[in-house]
Amino acid sequence: MQPILDVQNISKSFGADVLFSNLSFSISEGQKVGLIARNGAGKSTLMSILNGVEGRDSGTIIFRNDIRIGYLEQSPVFNPEESVLDACFNHHGDPEKVLKAKQILTQLKIGVLNQPMGQLSGGQQKRVALANVLITEPDFLMLDEPTNHLDLEMIEWLEGWLSRSTLTLLMVTHDRYFLDRVCSIILELDDRQIYTYRGNYSYYLQKRQERLDNKKAEIARANNLYRKELDWMRRMPQARGHKARYREEAFYELQQKANQRVEERRMRLKAKGVYIGSKIFECNYVSKAWPGGKVILDHFYYNFSRFEKMGIVGNNGTGKSTFIKMLLGLVKPDSGNFDIGETIKFGYFSQEGMQFDQQQKVIDVITDIADYIDLGRGRHITASQFLQYFLFTPEQQHNYVYKLSGGERRKLYLCTVLMKNPNFLVLDEPTNDLDIPTLQVLEEYLEDFPGCVIVVSHDRYFMDKVVDHLLVFKGSGIIKDFPGNYTQYRQWKQLKSKEENGK
Repeated sequence: MQPILDVQNISKSFGADVLFSNLSFSISEGQKVGLIARNGAGKSTLMSILNGVEGRDSGTIIFRNDIRIGYLEQSPVFNPEESVLDACFNHHGDPEKVLKAKQILTQLKIGVLNQPMGQLSGGQQKRVALANVLITEPDFLMLDEPTNHLDLEMIEWLEGWLSRSTLTLLMVTHDRYFLDRVCSIILELDDRQIYTYRGNYSYYLQKRQERLDNKKAEIARANNLYRKELDWMRRMPQARGHKARYREEAFYELQQKANQRVEERRMRLKAKGVYIGSKIFECNYVSKAWPGGKVILDHFYYNFSRFEKMGIVGNNGTGKSTFIKMLLGLVKPDSGNFDIGETIKFGYFSQEGMQFDQQQKVIDVITDIADYIDLGRGRHITASQFLQYFLFTPEQQHNYVYKLSGGERRKLYLCTVLMKNPNFLVLDEPTNDLDIPTLQVLEEYLEDFPGCVIVVSHDRYFMDKVVDHLLVFKGSGIIKDFPGNYTQYRQWKQLKSKEENGK
């Protein structure tokens, strides 16, 4: 198969920080490739370089001559005066394309086509940008975080659309079910190098572990040999012959290999220092509607039980975030009330709550809240250990906030919420912009968390790992109370629809 894209030895630095060096890979026609890396490793920068938005320090990028490229940026920018329809097809007046555009915009819940782009929210603008690249039917499609700002219905529609399509795809996403179902090749950007795995996300997980185990064994062998050679270096006089000099050079190479580090699985952080009483909260027949008659809740009753881990799902605009804000006392219900237990101490991670002093160091942001967290039974974890648990290296902890990537800032914001040691976590879209290693840490943290949790998320994998109960917001004040996780709910829905169609 002829490569559509061939990348040879590209490097990129910002000042003294080397983001990556001598990266080489190629993508062939029809391949669907997922790009995975930690926050701050350079995923979005690499995508920008491939699209000519940002420059590189060295190396070559060769696209096949005759191909059309579509690129969805992480944060697209539009002319605020332009209408949705104009923004969508760059003023092509082909009636067939107009029809196709309208169909895709409908799937992505963009209804008012003559509305100026400046009146749309960030999430709506991202969906218009996604529609834009799909409409142009490129041969090679590059997507940076396409599932952010999509609700579950849209994600499943896009998943199906990309799976059926014959186009070539390079995509950055942290949605693991999406990667599993759409991608057949995974590229991992790790330690400034690129590794290729010829399979989906599940295959990647298995092979990555094998790669790390092999590296660990290699480092252990190098350490054994290093100890012997170190002994020889100490015994040998300085005046060495040619043969000895060769052995000395080899020693320094060996020393480098022996000093390598492999990412270890961390211990799970099981806090016992959190106390929560038996009364959590009761939602007493709460009603809420917005001006214009949009109903969010209609005499809704729910009694939240101790240690419950609840997921809230539903399409955009059905009132998920409003429900949370009412629980936290930030929005008043029209009638009814929330009766909250006296021991409850909320920790709230919101979609818009991230505010930092850019000139502060990462560690200082956390120690301003607390120097340590009490884990109970005489154990505690310091602010620095806590940051390390959430994958901030000691070097990153002493970085200034302004140097962090968007995903690293979201992660730091999450740490500020958890560092307050709440006993009831309310997390509104916590997975947006977090990398997969951080999601895995957060999943473990929440599985072991000895308090209550409410999560609003469109990350199905994350929901399946964390929650044991769902509230499904269907719109117009209709809420389905489902005892299970997201996959169980999907299976139940499919079964129900088969039964109804079979009647």
